[in-house]
Amino acid sequence: MKILAVSDRVMSHLYSTQVRPNYPDVDLLISCGDLPFYYLEYLVSALDVPLLYVCGNHDTTPQYTTDGRMLKQVNGGCDIHGQVVFEKGLIFAGLEGSMRYRPHAPLMYTESEMNREISRLVPRLLWNWVRHGRALDVLVTHSPPYKVHDQPDIAHTGFKRFHQLVRVFRPRYLLHGHIHVYRQDVPRVTQLYDTLVINVYPYRLLNFYNPPKAQQAL
Repeated sequence: MKILAVSDRVMSHLYSTQVRPNYPDVDLLISCGDLPFYYLEYLVSALDVPLLYVCGNHDTTPQYTTDGRMLKQVNGGCDIHGQVVFEKGLIFAGLEGSMRYRPHAPLMYTESEMNREISRLVPRLLWNWVRHGRALDVLVTHSPPYKVHDQPDIAHTGFKRFHQLVRVFRPRYLLHGHIHVYRQDVPRVTQLYDTLVINVYPYRLLNFYNPPKAQQAL
């Protein structure tokens, strides 16, 4: 089960006619936000696989393409914010946005606002535990957990509530974007309880059943 996860930056080698020859065995696309909808639509069409996505704090709508189309969502994709979905035999849930740094702006949340979004997931996650013996396989977010890959400014601070969410429901992975990393010595894979937290910026090819090694543990 191979997942191509993308976030925050359009990559020319993905936005290319060579993307399918270069990634012939991708089973699923995941976007962690702050990417233009036209780019995600192209990847869905070129790779011919499902897309699950959450929006980032810069993903305001409507968006417009060069040919004049207006996009309010990613055609061919599924916005999983506040949802629990099954895809390819796995359980996914999504949480959009960043820490609030502008009053009343969309796609931004205080800790208490994010807590309300998380509470929408809990009944379904508990039901999965009873029905399937596990609650969640992959949590898809835009922002990271607090003190895991985040940064000190308010816009790039992670959410404290994510810690409790992964501690209780134990997804195998938490995939996030939002934090732009350019240096090789900055950790991108961190063990948090039973969950591997992975910063996918700007893209990452992940074999679900062959996880990368954690670069640090919290």
